[in-house]
Amino acid sequence: MSALARQMPPVAKAQVNGIDMAHYEVARGKGVPIVFCHGFPELAFSWRHQLKACEAAGQWAIAPDQRGYGLTSRPDKVEDYDMEHLAADLVGLLDHLGIEKAVFCGHDWGGFVVWQMALMHPDRVAGVIGLNTPFTPRGDYDPIASMRFAFGEDMYIVWFQKPGEADAALGKDVDKTMRFFMRRPPEDMPAPPSVGLSIDKDAGPATTSTFAFRDMLAEWDKSDTANQLLTPDELAAFVETFSATGFTGGINWYRNFTRNWERSAHLPKRIDHVPCLMICAEKDAVLPPSLADGMEDRIADLEKALVMGSGHWTQQEKPEEVNRYILDWMGRKFGG
Repeated sequence: MSALARQMPPVAKAQVNGIDMAHYEVARGKGVPIVFCHGFPELAFSWRHQLKACEAAGQWAIAPDQRGYGLTSRPDKVEDYDMEHLAADLVGLLDHLGIEKAVFCGHDWGGFVVWQMALMHPDRVAGVIGLNTPFTPRGDYDPIASMRFAFGEDMYIVWFQKPGEADAALGKDVDKTMRFFMRRPPEDMPAPPSVGLSIDKDAGPATTSTFAFRDMLAEWDKSDTANQLLTPDELAAFVETFSATGFTGGINWYRNFTRNWERSAHLPKRIDHVPCLMICAEKDAVLPPSLADGMEDRIADLEKALVMGSGHWTQQEKPEEVNRYILDWMGRKFGG
């Protein structure tokens, strides 16, 4: 049995939107369901703690491996990973499971998807929970051009645009890659400044490449065990899976930033029809809490929470706090 299978509920497959989508489900039929959407480089496995907590609380929950990841299909075309496909996959999953509406909870890239679900498919969304990833207005400029201008060619999202290059670098030593990414922030790390992935078009290019993961990964000593987040079995679940699939599927999400921006000008700018919860992480350097400032002006029913001491991988670093915020909010908003 694989490390993944040992630590997750039984996997199911659904034929949705032209792909086979693997997903994990607990407490079926009990309350308004939550669909947990992972980020990069992650899997439905990233939500293992939340699935256990929801099962114990009798809260219906579903966590899919999203398009390009894990046991789900990995189409060849880059444009098959745009936001329209990612959102339609989730609609198809609801249809497959006989669900009219769900609460969508997303972290990292999954956070971008769940906020867009409220704009693109409002009739299927009962509520939205953003974990680290805020709801931000559509920018005035092509995001890749803006990131290149602000952070330079080595900024990881700009680097990801080069066909095959990041795919090979991350896949060269999957164990090292996952150990490099899946680390807690040092205990003495201060809260990050109000920068993250925010871009000031008028500020001019940054003097340093703040997010040059290529160089940081290459230079990092794999024997460094400081601040490792995962147990050996948890690490094995990620390493076994990405060794089998590679990273191209997930990187292709990034290769649609410009396409998504070009095709989203018609979408609403506000979320007024459903309750929303924004959970921030105090020490997330990529998506700092400051990026959630002003969300109250764009969402009619918004609550915010802050997980102290957590870096980027919040649902895995501080699962008890995340579970408490989610289940409390679900209980008050939906009686679940």
